[in-house]
Amino acid sequence: MKKVPTCDLEGQLFQSVFDKTPDYVKNLDLLNFDNENAFTFTLKKEHLYPHSETNPEGLGLLDWFANYAKEAKVSTAGIRGPQNIIYPQDTRFPINLVGIVLATLAKALVAKEKYQGKEIRKLVGSEVRYNSDLYLDAIARIQAAQGIKTLTPKGRKTIPIWLASFLAFKLDLLGGEYITSSHGISVKTATKDLNSQGSQYLPEESLEFVNKIQEIFDIVEKEGSYTINISSKYDSLIDESIMSKINDGIDLYVDYLKSGVAENIDSIRKMNSKIFVECVGGCAYRTLSRVVEKLGIDNKYIWNNTEEDPFFHSIGKYDTDPKGNKTFYDYSVDATVVASKPNGEKYFPVIETMNYKNILKDCKLGTVVLITDPDHDRLTVCQIEASGNIPMLDDSGISYIKLDDNRVLSVYTANQAFLMLMNYRVQSLKHLGKFKNHPRFMIKTTASALSWDEWTKANDIKVVNVPVGFKEIANVMKKVELQIKNSPNDEVKVEDVFGNVINLGVQPRLIFGGEESGGMIMGSEDLIKSLAGRDAIAMREKSATEAIIVASLLTAKLEEENTTLSEYLLNIFEENNISAKYDIREDIAYYNESEPDIDKLKASKIEGEKLRTKNDLFYLSLAIANKEGVVSLEQVKDILNDTFKELNFDNLVSVKFVGDGTYLQFSNKYVEIRPSGTDAKTKAYSGGENLAEIEKYARILGNYSGERTQKHKDLIPDEFYNNSKDIAMEYYLKFVEKDANNESFVIPEYKF
Repeated sequence: MKKVPTCDLEGQLFQSVFDKTPDYVKNLDLLNFDNENAFTFTLKKEHLYPHSETNPEGLGLLDWFANYAKEAKVSTAGIRGPQNIIYPQDTRFPINLVGIVLATLAKALVAKEKYQGKEIRKLVGSEVRYNSDLYLDAIARIQAAQGIKTLTPKGRKTIPIWLASFLAFKLDLLGGEYITSSHGISVKTATKDLNSQGSQYLPEESLEFVNKIQEIFDIVEKEGSYTINISSKYDSLIDESIMSKINDGIDLYVDYLKSGVAENIDSIRKMNSKIFVECVGGCAYRTLSRVVEKLGIDNKYIWNNTEEDPFFHSIGKYDTDPKGNKTFYDYSVDATVVASKPNGEKYFPVIETMNYKNILKDCKLGTVVLITDPDHDRLTVCQIEASGNIPMLDDSGISYIKLDDNRVLSVYTANQAFLMLMNYRVQSLKHLGKFKNHPRFMIKTTASALSWDEWTKANDIKVVNVPVGFKEIANVMKKVELQIKNSPNDEVKVEDVFGNVINLGVQPRLIFGGEESGGMIMGSEDLIKSLAGRDAIAMREKSATEAIIVASLLTAKLEEENTTLSEYLLNIFEENNISAKYDIREDIAYYNESEPDIDKLKASKIEGEKLRTKNDLFYLSLAIANKEGVVSLEQVKDILNDTFKELNFDNLVSVKFVGDGTYLQFSNKYVEIRPSGTDAKTKAYSGGENLAEIEKYARILGNYSGERTQKHKDLIPDEFYNNSKDIAMEYYLKFVEKDANNESFVIPEYKF
């Protein structure tokens, strides 16, 4: 089906993709899913090798697979990448129809080997990205051809990632497939694999099906071909009726909310004001609107962008790049992204494209604005405030954009917003007399706010720090659950990524699990039970719906008290003696993700990855060398002071590898330098007492070339430097595997 652009900017993107796609790709007719009948696809030896005049059937699948396998080992949120949005069979791109077919088949074969003779059930869902309906159809039909029952919404409509995760656990499915790339740019997509817990695959789980793809390729090399079966579009094993009967799981999820964060929902019903909800991409609306209707609070929301759109309503899209060059450029739909104009002025490029000066003109002062992303798992919290509050916002490190002469829209980082939400949750539990029923704890990523750690100390809440990625948070949840199950009357103890052993107490409950990138979850008072009786302290995926319910409850409380979010945040700082009030994230991209020419994109990404790795190894080698006793902390300070003359490292307390980055802890701040595991990017996070200072440290350390100084070379041998990444991986795996919950999933006898 030919794609028709909805606006000039999308037309510019389409034309660029069309112009950069070679004729042999445009003429490919490998897998025709318009054919609703069962059919087969023959994978040929020729397909494995690059296209050329002597190999006109070449697809370059060996090259594709090499990169796919590499990403599977390190992926934090599905195996992601750009696709050819017009010609999805284009195997030059990391994500393509042929690759999804192969990966789905491999996962199905692994599942059948593990559960011979058992009824295997999985779920498949998607958000609104280009070709999602095609990929969903392919996944469902390949699984059906392998005898796997696949649940999907009626009409194969969209659902959020958190709902797919929730149902994988609640219904005791073997897992699921979800098509998304979270808040990534429009041309990106991914298949996010969910296991039986509803958690994202760990690397070892991904490697199982990656190895199976290799086995298939080995057969093709040896025998010349391999036949893949695709079922009919309406095969009986593709089941829409179950999801239809359970209302897509909405009723089950509302019950879950009522047992947890939605205990005091009446306060929302009594609100006079309304909350503005921005549904970027439109996917959120279909599910969120039904949840709030079921809770009886649907009349308290104003909805924006409810129509589903893979171009995301042009949000984050520009016709010039950051340097002013005339070209299509996508900043993604992450509302918290900050960029600089040519004159150095900072601004929110994504929010700028939301046209809020016009859209919010009729909204009252004090209106809370909640922005959620295309797969509806992340949340950005904003509020319309009076312009007179600007000095206070500036002083507090709260960002804002001007709406008109009298009003601004305050924009809270997830670090700031989630601190407010977790504080409200604790206050609510105390008001209900439930807080002391269990010892409370938090799981957070090291890159998240230092203020969160300070807040936990003030509220008698233990904190477990983990590497970036929600699967890391879920991994700790499962460790806690195993101890509760095996020794329900004993204290639960877990080790964090810093190496600290933390006593969580007897029968602890999760007050909050989240990360600075905008994803969070909260646990319920009672253990959450699946239909077959499995227990969980919280769900495995971040949920913007859960966050929105808590944010709505907080909004109701603040309306009653005639208080703004900014005032509430400052009160939290004061009441909890928080000194690290400020946080910053510096994003360094080493190439243009929006480049439509895949060959240029690949080449620039490779060069960018070299720069990213060089930056990473400079800091990582310091952390590992210190841990291994190769250099002392004083020597680390000497190296850093010698390298960065404009900074001072005399009050550096420690330098540690934290699973996916290097964490520099100072007496009054922290800086974490973290390379992307899947892209040519570096992220520098910092939090502390002085905003200007942490901005300076994050900017300078994050943008450093990674060039080794003579002092660095003198104190850290070349061989050790070159091996530091491998040594770090060993430490990471030890952390993941220590006290791991490796209980095998048992497929139940399904009664639905």
